[in-house]
Amino acid sequence: MDAQSAPDGLNFELPEEIRMLKDAVRKFVDRELIPIERTARENNKLKPEVRKHLTAKAKELGLQGYDVPVEYGGLGMGLVAKATVWAELGRSIALPSRGADVFGPNVSPILYHLNDEQKKKYLLPTIRGELNWCLAQTEPEAGGDPGGMRTTAVREGDHYVINGTKRFITNADEAHFTQLVAATDRSKGSRGGISAFIVDMKSPGVKLLRAQELVIDDRPWEIAFDNVKVPVEDRIGEEGEGFAHAQHWLNVGRIRHGARSIGVIERCLELGTKYAKERVTFGKPLADRQAVQWMLAESFMEMHQLRLMVYDAAWKYDQGRDIRAEAYMAKIFGDTQSFHAADRCMEIHGGMGLATDLPIEKFWRDQRSMMITEGPIEILKMTLARHVLRTYG
Repeated sequence: MDAQSAPDGLNFELPEEIRMLKDAVRKFVDRELIPIERTARENNKLKPEVRKHLTAKAKELGLQGYDVPVEYGGLGMGLVAKATVWAELGRSIALPSRGADVFGPNVSPILYHLNDEQKKKYLLPTIRGELNWCLAQTEPEAGGDPGGMRTTAVREGDHYVINGTKRFITNADEAHFTQLVAATDRSKGSRGGISAFIVDMKSPGVKLLRAQELVIDDRPWEIAFDNVKVPVEDRIGEEGEGFAHAQHWLNVGRIRHGARSIGVIERCLELGTKYAKERVTFGKPLADRQAVQWMLAESFMEMHQLRLMVYDAAWKYDQGRDIRAEAYMAKIFGDTQSFHAADRCMEIHGGMGLATDLPIEKFWRDQRSMMITEGPIEILKMTLARHVLRTYG
C-alpha cells in the first residue's frame, strides 16, 4: 500500500479551508499592510484612521473574531488556523508587534477560565470591545523566574490586599483591568504559591509609574500596587492556580512567536532575494556570490524547519495534547532563527539595511526582543533540558 492510500499515513498538507485562509490573509497583507507599513503607526500605536480602515477591510475578509470561540460569537478557529493567520501577518511591520489586532478585540485565553459571573463582568465586554486588558506578571526581580515573585496578595476576610510592582506591562495605559499574577504563599513559589486576580485599573492604590523606553517601539509600563483591595470573587480559579493559568496563556503565546517568525523569515527572504538580484558589485549581481547564496539558503532551510515545528505543535494542541515541550522549541527556534534571518537580510542590503525606508531594521530589533519576552531562550532551554532528562534518563 502506498503512502497516499494508507489510511494512517502522514499528511503534511494543510486542509483546503486553511489553504484558502492563508491565501486570503496573504492578499490582505500584500494589498493593505505592506504598502503602508512605514506610515501606519505612531508611537507603536496604529493611527486611528488606519485602524478604522484596516478593521473595515478585515470585516470584509470575514475574519472578525477569529480567535474567539463560537459560543461567544467568534469564528472559533483552532490553533493550526490561527498559526496560519499569525504567520502571514508576520510578513509585515504595519501592525504593532505586541498587543494589537484589527480582526476584533484581543481576548486573553485566561479570561475563558473565569466563572460565569466573572465572564459577564469581564469576558463578554472584552469580546464586545468595551473593555481592554493587560497581563501583569513580570516584576523588576522576577521576570523569567515567576517563583521569585515579590508582589503579594494577602487575604483579609472577603478581600485580598495586594502590594508590589510590575514591570514591562504592555498596553497598561489603555487597560480597564489587569490580569494580575501575585504570590499568595511565597514559601511554595510557582508550585501552588501563585494566584491570579482581576484588578480594576481604577482601584485605589493602582498607579502607572512610567512608560519604559526600549530599543523597540513598544512602550510597556511599570505599575505600582499599594494596598490594593481586591474582592475574593475577583480571584481567577482557586488560590494557588495562577501560575498554571499564566502558563496556559504563555504556551499559546509561544506558538504565536514561532508562527510570527515564519512570516518574518519569509519576508526577509523576499527582500534579500530581490535585492541580491538587483544589486551589482564588481560587475556581478550579489545573487552570484556564494556568501550571499548561503545566507539565503540557510534562512530558507530554517523557515522550512520552523514551519514543521509550529504546525506540529498547533496540530497536537488542537488534538488536546500537552505541547509544553513543542511550544518551548517553537519559540526558541523561531525567535532565534528569525533574528538571524533579519540579520542576514540586513547584511545583504548593506547600508540600506539600516535605513528606516525598509522594514529590515524593525524586524531586526523586534525579533531580538522576542528572544527575551514570554520566556528568555536560556530559561526555556533549561526547562526543555529537564524534559529531555526525564524522557531519556
